[in-house]
Amino acid sequence: MPYAGLGVAILFVLIILSNAIRILKEYERGVIFRLGRLIGAKGPGIILLIPIVDRLMKVDLRTITFDVPPQDVITRDNVSVKVNAVLYFRVMDPNKAIVAVANFFEATSQIAQTTLRSVLGQVELDELLSNREKINQELQKIIDHHTEPWGIKVSVVEVKNVDLPPEMTRAIARQAEAERERRSKVIHAEGESQASAKLAEAALVLSKSPNAVLLRFLQTLTEVSVNKASTIVFPLPIELLEAFSSKGKPGAERSS
Repeated sequence: MPYAGLGVAILFVLIILSNAIRILKEYERGVIFRLGRLIGAKGPGIILLIPIVDRLMKVDLRTITFDVPPQDVITRDNVSVKVNAVLYFRVMDPNKAIVAVANFFEATSQIAQTTLRSVLGQVELDELLSNREKINQELQKIIDHHTEPWGIKVSVVEVKNVDLPPEMTRAIARQAEAERERRSKVIHAEGESQASAKLAEAALVLSKSPNAVLLRFLQTLTEVSVNKASTIVFPLPIELLEAFSSKGKPGAERSS
């Protein structure tokens, strides 16, 4: 009988010690309440609690990755799109994360979804597709401002995917094709302008030396006569006739 009482006492002591000693990991903090009153956050390592009197709530300090569900958004130019994003945040103040809000993870999720719809509803579709960096920074700033009183720090917000309606996808494709065609015409026109300027310079140089015109003509004949399988009709320039006619004149021989 005494051994039975000793066994019960030992079991009772073990139960008390198991409730009084807690071990927290490096990335964990324990928020302690004593008779309902906040004592503070402790850890990591061994934490001693008063059984029945103290209550401990663990808080993870590692960065949490939250995938914001797809949200139906109507942009400022009245285009309906479905957008999702990813959110990175961590607990900076365990006391506030437990005391200031009932569920900090759920609260951060809801504020992220609401802010995503609100911010993207104020931008046009072209800005949403081309200027995501600015939108991401604005989202991060607004969400972090709302979660700061809860001891939550939002480090990064990234818009992941923008799903467009099929008719809008076709319209954007036609717009991109028209833009590429416009650029090609502009480049072609610029090339024609530069070529005409160079031709004008070449004509000015050749006009100063008739022999240069003759040499250029002979060079052109040499280039086009490589292919002997076809007959090429080449116009005879007037300058060439003038060169030969000037050699046959008596005055030309005397002057030479």
